[in-house]
Amino acid sequence: MTAQRQAPRRRMEPDVRRAEILNIARKLFGAQSYGTVSISDIAAEAGVARGLVSHYFGSKRQLYLEVVRQMMVIPASVSERLPPTTAEERLSICVDRWLEVVERNRDMWLSAIGLEALGHDPEIDQIMLEADEIATDHVLEAAMMADVVEGREKLRAMIRAHSSMLKAASREWLVRETLSRSDLHVILTRTVMHLVSTVFPALRDE
Repeated sequence: MTAQRQAPRRRMEPDVRRAEILNIARKLFGAQSYGTVSISDIAAEAGVARGLVSHYFGSKRQLYLEVVRQMMVIPASVSERLPPTTAEERLSICVDRWLEVVERNRDMWLSAIGLEALGHDPEIDQIMLEADEIATDHVLEAAMMADVVEGREKLRAMIRAHSSMLKAASREWLVRETLSRSDLHVILTRTVMHLVSTVFPALRDE
């Protein structure tokens, strides 16, 4: 990354400062390759000393892993405060919130799901596994199936498998532009509904 003028420094609470550094790192890592972004670049953009970035996150590798985790792990806000309505409407709200997060962080999202395809990185693989489990929790909460006991492992496996289609579909939207955001919303909402209302009962009853 080329040298740039350091942003003016501002006083912030530690949690706020840490979140800002993480946000800037997400943008820089999303826009460029890992190798071309340095801790100094991130510090300059954030308007802080290089040592402060290291204080919060350690090495560049640790900061990068935290960025990937933040990007891949669906935030709790996606399934918070859902109305007591139908499962389909609740899922529709969750999907819309998730699409907003992805659209806002397009470059880093694409970079992160590309890492999963490469494989061979145990720490990245662990983050992806964690992200899939958390995403499954959100889906089942939205579908009002979080308390299912009979066939629970098959249900969770089915939702985890769906996440691969979700990532591929997001590329169709963001990269190939063969699908619109509204197309993706329909696809994701209705496929999850089909899985939980039709496919899962068939699997459970086998």
